[in-house]
Amino acid sequence: MAKLLLHFEGLVVVFISLYFYHLNGFSWWLLILLALAPDLSMLAYLISVRIGAVVYNFFHTYIIPVLLILLAIFIDSAPLLAVCLIWVTHIGVDRLCGYGLKYPTTFKDTHLNRI
Repeated sequence: MAKLLLHFEGLVVVFISLYFYHLNGFSWWLLILLALAPDLSMLAYLISVRIGAVVYNFFHTYIIPVLLILLAIFIDSAPLLAVCLIWVTHIGVDRLCGYGLKYPTTFKDTHLNRI
């Protein structure tokens, strides 16, 4: 049941972030272009598994993009808001698909499940 809730949570995050993306009239082409950008963090695994996990987790946790969304609203920065909503959408899709934060043991060990 917990696993199902975590997947559903990802779905809700995707719908909410895409709703606000659409509400602000941002470009869907930008979303398509940047949708997989956070996955570039996987390149850090070429250095080591430990560093790869740290970098990957930095780009796949909601903390940074949500704080940046608040900053974007405060400073009225539409480009920053668009990028951060795409970032949050990416994380939500990952959670929906069962991809979680990584442990420093191997890429396949996540907080949601072993992939």
